[in-house]
Amino acid sequence: MTSSAPSPSPAAAPAVSPDPSDRRRWFALAIVMTAAFMDLVDVTIVNIAIPSIKQDTGASFSSIQWIVAGYALAFAAGLITGGRLGDIYGRKRLFLIGIGGFTLASALCGFAANPEMLVASRFLQGGTAALMVPQVLSIVHATFPAHERGKVFGLFGAIVGLGAVSGPLLGALLTEWNIAGLEWRPIFLINLPVGIAGLILGRRFITESKSPKALRLDLIGVVLVTLAMLMLIYPLTRGRELGWPLWGHLSMAGSLLVFLVLVLFERRKASRDGSPLVELELFRVRSFAAGIAVQLTFGVGLGIFFLVWTLYMQEGLGWSALRAGTTGIPFSIAVSAAAGLSVQKLVPRFGRKVLQVGALLMAAGLLLYIWESDHYGTAITSWQMVLPLVVMGVGMGLIVAPLADAVLSEVPKEHSGSASGLFNTVQQMGNALGLGLVSVVFFGSISDTLTPPEVGPAFADAFEHSLWWVVGVLALISVVMFALPAHPKQHVEGGGDEIADAADGPAESAGEPVLTH
Repeated sequence: MTSSAPSPSPAAAPAVSPDPSDRRRWFALAIVMTAAFMDLVDVTIVNIAIPSIKQDTGASFSSIQWIVAGYALAFAAGLITGGRLGDIYGRKRLFLIGIGGFTLASALCGFAANPEMLVASRFLQGGTAALMVPQVLSIVHATFPAHERGKVFGLFGAIVGLGAVSGPLLGALLTEWNIAGLEWRPIFLINLPVGIAGLILGRRFITESKSPKALRLDLIGVVLVTLAMLMLIYPLTRGRELGWPLWGHLSMAGSLLVFLVLVLFERRKASRDGSPLVELELFRVRSFAAGIAVQLTFGVGLGIFFLVWTLYMQEGLGWSALRAGTTGIPFSIAVSAAAGLSVQKLVPRFGRKVLQVGALLMAAGLLLYIWESDHYGTAITSWQMVLPLVVMGVGMGLIVAPLADAVLSEVPKEHSGSASGLFNTVQQMGNALGLGLVSVVFFGSISDTLTPPEVGPAFADAFEHSLWWVVGVLALISVVMFALPAHPKQHVEGGGDEIADAADGPAESAGEPVLTH
């Protein structure tokens, strides 16, 4: 049973172009960019506070995995639907609902009385972020004329880089400062004043926009995707703790059947009303299918690395949150610098080879990290980690910035919104799956009965074991990248419109958004 979308009343009105004389658009930009920054920081800020959360709440390692993975899973499940709801009911309206819900969920996280409440609140936070985040670029597209969007998307890229750098450091500082004896809780509570200000100012300065040809919702598709992911990730996360029961193996096998049902349902829905959650026709484009495989696998690798890296530094080496957070600064700077160089200079000249070199560089950095961890043991220092982290960061920067363009470049323009939404969703799904696999690749090699002197070496060994898995993932990615176009097509028509079209909802390519005040 599908949900029928009501026809928005303004859809019949003539399309109105963004008004370049309306100065409110710059206030609107500041508001939506702040919300995007808040989401980016919230993804990275939690990892660094994990030991503090674990010590204060008594959370098990499986609960810790869910505190991180719950956000990614809820975010992934709701991203496409969040964009579709914005097309139907208005981007401003959904943005305000999303930022309001995100702020409330942040408060619930900050005041969580136990691990179960924190996990549930993180699910809510991810779900509301999925309503808020897809509206950001859609609002920009509807608010700014084409000749200004290049500057705006440049600012957006800077915000992404700043979020990557500041998240771990901000989390470390807030945890170390132990404001009012709240320990880890300020990492969530800091969102409250920002979210409330965004809600108040957004109501005043953001201009409403809707799609003139909004598609129908596919709630059954959302349920099937979420169910399949839960059936796969929950047993992975809890399996080791419960002794790998039979129901866990059956659940993981059953998730494949649910994914098959999803494919059959989406094929039927596409032929019936043309508004599936997943546009299966996209997978006929070889570069897109390969790119989705790269994005999913890359997300798995990153999900594994970032969680085990935090556990290694703080639980294994006994470092403070501040020391762990500052250790990651060279990595973040290298990612940001390489990303800019990759898009502006390297990819236009060398094409997909840049992405393949990026994957191999990341693998080389990991191998160097494995060697250093084995060589120096628990006496390793932050300075000794700089070289492998910079090599890894450069490799990651060469991949993350141009990957979307490489994957979407051969997708027909009428499907650009659907393709972009699916691309982002798959990344979050891969991240959630990687976080679930930490139970297998990291905790699976740690004994349940460790004496205090054994903890450091055991965590170091588990860290090295996990990195070998990520090296394998990157080797696979470098091979699959041969299916990407050798040189992504350059989008020259309309300047920044192509970028914006890819960022908007599926209905966006049908016409210029209708603006209402």
